[in-house]
Amino acid sequence: MSEGTMQRRAQREQPERAKRLTRVLVCAAVVPAMLIAAGCSSDSGSDDGKDEGASASASKSASPSPTVRAAAYKKLPEACGVLSKKTLDELAPKAKSGKEGSSDDVSTRASCSWSSLDNNGVKGSQFRWLNVSLLRFESDTTRGPGDKLAQEYYDKQVRDVQAAEGAKGMQAEPVTGTGDEATVVRYDLKKKEGTFKQHTVVARVENVVVTLDYNGAGLAGDKTPDAGDLLKDAKKAAKEAVTSVTKANGTGGAGSSPSGSASGEASDKPSSSASKRSSGKS
Repeated sequence: MSEGTMQRRAQREQPERAKRLTRVLVCAAVVPAMLIAAGCSSDSGSDDGKDEGASASASKSASPSPTVRAAAYKKLPEACGVLSKKTLDELAPKAKSGKEGSSDDVSTRASCSWSSLDNNGVKGSQFRWLNVSLLRFESDTTRGPGDKLAQEYYDKQVRDVQAAEGAKGMQAEPVTGTGDEATVVRYDLKKKEGTFKQHTVVARVENVVVTLDYNGAGLAGDKTPDAGDLLKDAKKAAKEAVTSVTKANGTGGAGSSPSGSASGEASDKPSSSASKRSSGKS
């Protein structure tokens, strides 16, 4: 083959070699890019797996929903039936049937009152007024257990009674044998009809607070009733009302507690809070 022929062939093959080299370089560039993309995809999948695992771990370690112990008592007795006929005859002898107070839910709030006027003619009259209020507290995950809420209300109720306007000779003392804790507040209240001897017993048994009001007065010239007798009657009635609450919930007598806590001991001696309040006499 002549030299000229070889040169012409080389010139014809040179563009073909250039095209093949270009294709090789392009492929060489594409392959790392694909590898990089695959690597990114692999890393992304790994991160997602970690995130999912972290989320699952966080879910397992998350705090459970808050809980609170259930209230011991689930219902209230009929308010006008918490006292026996015998007790009503002694405390309000001339009273007709009790007057039930209004309530949106008698399972949590109820009351009943009796009014008695024993007319003695020209000698005057003996007046008696008796009222029993019942308030039951449910346990709440935000506010706390029912017995704690009842305790707070009990303390507030005693303070409110002691703040009665126009009260004279205020005295407060603990009451034993009545629920988990009880306090009686007594004072005189002078009105144009006469001097009223007021006695209020506030008692708590588990998650229920019982408030018993009892007052008496001699009207139109009749003598003022003996405060000691009224106090004795008020304590007796309050104990009976507490017993009705415990019986309505399937438990025993006054002062008993289905939880088996220190309630029994509290029934035999004044609570510490009640003892502190008894010193606040005016």
